[in-house]
Amino acid sequence: MADVNGLADDRALLGRTSTAERVSDILRSRIAAGFFPPGTRLSEDSIGGALGVSRNTLREAFRLLTHERLLEHQLNRGVFVRRLTDEDVEDIYRTRSLVECAVVRGLGEPPYAVDGLADAVSDGRRAARAGDWKGVSTANIHFHRELVALAGSARTDELMRSVFAELRLAFHVVDEPRRLHEPYLARNRQILTALQDGCRDEAERLLAEYLDDSRRRVVDAYRRSGAKDERDDG
Repeated sequence: MADVNGLADDRALLGRTSTAERVSDILRSRIAAGFFPPGTRLSEDSIGGALGVSRNTLREAFRLLTHERLLEHQLNRGVFVRRLTDEDVEDIYRTRSLVECAVVRGLGEPPYAVDGLADAVSDGRRAARAGDWKGVSTANIHFHRELVALAGSARTDELMRSVFAELRLAFHVVDEPRRLHEPYLARNRQILTALQDGCRDEAERLLAEYLDDSRRRVVDAYRRSGAKDERDDG
């Protein structure tokens, strides 16, 4: 069971109007950050006590995150952070390709509002210089969230927020994060440069290749990680 003491620091985020949605936001962020790794059982008593919320509120938050595929309820065992399958990872990337490429394809005439993308690229390079590969992963997700935001669609942002949170579940169980994330620092920069130059078609081509290569890398790393777990269990 993961240590929940740090959750008490998030109690202030709930304010006076404690709701299941706000609790789910906190837990989603903690799951994405790896505070609760895949396979972790979430204790109602510990988490509810740390956040100062009722059992009913916490159960509703669990239900919301289960709907987002971040949690799963196991009969007679409780609620756990999901462990993704290879098929889950493939489907996540299929969704990413459909949405992200469509966003770039649908951009109007340049110039494009790419300040958020530029900030994410800078954050990733800064994290890499510090050897912070978890930070590189976070900056990479930030880059793609900013890319999706170019559509100006709250519905698309909401959809992809869940997709990116689910993707982080795969990242947390992959060995060698540097090998996984470092190649995309330069590729993010290439996509940014294409958009800064107003080359929408080139940006879409780069993005499509990026996502296809990333899918193969993540699935391969995920499978190797699963094979290692099986050997360790044996």
